[in-house]
Amino acid sequence: MNGATPIRLLLADDHPVVRAGLRAVLDTEDGFAVVAEAATAEEAVRRAAAGGVDVVLMDLRFGPGLHGAEATEQITALPEGPRVLVLTTYDTDADILAAVEAGAAGYLLKDAPPGELAAAVRTAAAGRSALAPAVAHRLMDRMRSPAQALTKRELEVLGLVGEGLSNLQISRRLFLSQATVKSHLVHIYAKLGVDSRTAAVAAAAGRGLIRRV
Repeated sequence: MNGATPIRLLLADDHPVVRAGLRAVLDTEDGFAVVAEAATAEEAVRRAAAGGVDVVLMDLRFGPGLHGAEATEQITALPEGPRVLVLTTYDTDADILAAVEAGAAGYLLKDAPPGELAAAVRTAAAGRSALAPAVAHRLMDRMRSPAQALTKRELEVLGLVGEGLSNLQISRRLFLSQATVKSHLVHIYAKLGVDSRTAAVAAAAGRGLIRRV
């Protein structure tokens, strides 16, 4: 990007007030141009595919329909697609891993100061990774203790347990056998040092691994 070309932004969030707030902040920054908004993840994918966008600021939770991480994966798979900077209130391992594996160029929390947000947008537009300090710290902790860290699949299983799903329902949702689901739960219990579904959910939520239900 040269100084004469603004970074073209797409704001993807289902809350109009949030989009208006982001636009107000970003409009004060030199070199930024908010060219589009999307109230759903599906709309964000369509608008990104239409071109003319350099960076998408993507929320993770949109209600019914496509999840922000799924939309991120579709956008980053586009030929010459824009970079995606996740901007969310969630900092759990489950959300962070889903976004990073989907190809997000960065992960920032919505309470980030305006200067940090602007810097993250520029970093993402330049093709580099932009992680909030707290998010980078969580990823480093996982790298330091990989044997104790829950895998992405284990986090998915445990998240569904937290939503009250049975092993059969989880197996159908994730296209796994019930035996595989049980195996994941055995590993989860061992890593968390617990012996029940309730204790596993409580321990994981307390450590910020999954969202509190």
